[in-house]
Amino acid sequence: MSLNFTEFLRAKARRDPKKVVFPEASEERILRAARQCRDLNVAYPILIGKPDDIFSRAQALGISLSGISIVDHTDETLATEYVAQYRAANAVLPEKTLKRMLRQPLNFAVLMEAVGEVDCTVAGLSHTTGEVILAAQTIIGMHHGIETISSVAFNSIPGYDGPEKDLLVLADCAVCPDPTPSELADIAISSADTTRCLLDIEPRIALLSFSTKGSAMHEKVDRVLEALEIVHRRRPDVLIDGELQLDSAIDPRVASRKIKDLGGVAGRANVLVFPDLNAGNIGVKLLQIFGKALSYGPLLQGFAKPITDLSRGAKVEDIVGAATNVVVLAQTEVAVATNTWSTARG
Repeated sequence: MSLNFTEFLRAKARRDPKKVVFPEASEERILRAARQCRDLNVAYPILIGKPDDIFSRAQALGISLSGISIVDHTDETLATEYVAQYRAANAVLPEKTLKRMLRQPLNFAVLMEAVGEVDCTVAGLSHTTGEVILAAQTIIGMHHGIETISSVAFNSIPGYDGPEKDLLVLADCAVCPDPTPSELADIAISSADTTRCLLDIEPRIALLSFSTKGSAMHEKVDRVLEALEIVHRRRPDVLIDGELQLDSAIDPRVASRKIKDLGGVAGRANVLVFPDLNAGNIGVKLLQIFGKALSYGPLLQGFAKPITDLSRGAKVEDIVGAATNVVVLAQTEVAVATNTWSTARG
């Protein structure tokens, strides 16, 4: 990409800022990030919690809340209204169960997104990844045609000169430990859509393996090949190839030596899908430690509406980046489902 990744996404977000809800409003970093989001005009922040407590906390920290909305999750009238809206489209969860769930700011925030009161949710400083995923899966549900929650990360790698300059997209490095062929296909499809939405580029997806086009025979290779066939059937529009070793995926010279028919991916991949979480987690950390890569993400994907998880140690700029990402996703019809959501719950 010719533009700095952060500035590129901020410019996109500023074209049509969306409402981003933060359920962890007692956290100093959230308050400072909300202030920055508003000042940068990338989002309209909404804080969840008791207004007096939030105002007192912000005042003590010297943070202005001008232009930032606060919603009281203990307001029973408001909770009743949101539950009624939700159940009008999805009656799977009982009213009493929903009202009990809404006592927790995270669930309240996610339900606000489900009924269309906000566009995106950012959480994770005081909640585990599992808690964020459970809330989203239970209340929002999955994107149409996707059954697997996964993540994608965008990496700026000094000295790397690929099709998108120094940028390389990696999935899944944070969520799905040992994906089946169907789950691997979901990860590839979700990553293609997320990449297209955020970066305005054509994703070229490589399904990675320790084998390139039959150079090794193993059940783990078979899993990758089955995932490839599933993607071809389900989404013939997605440009994807496999099984490919890393060098065959991103180095044109290596690809030309190993593969007779290169197609449009081998040697030119800009999205790498790892075969499992072991490989993905190790791979992204190798890039960060030895390659000095800057990693943006991971960004959760697979849900019917944009929601993402933060690292417990996320810095203010990381939170602003996460909010910017989900705003851009919310701007696109590909990332945002209709106002109906899946009744399938996991």
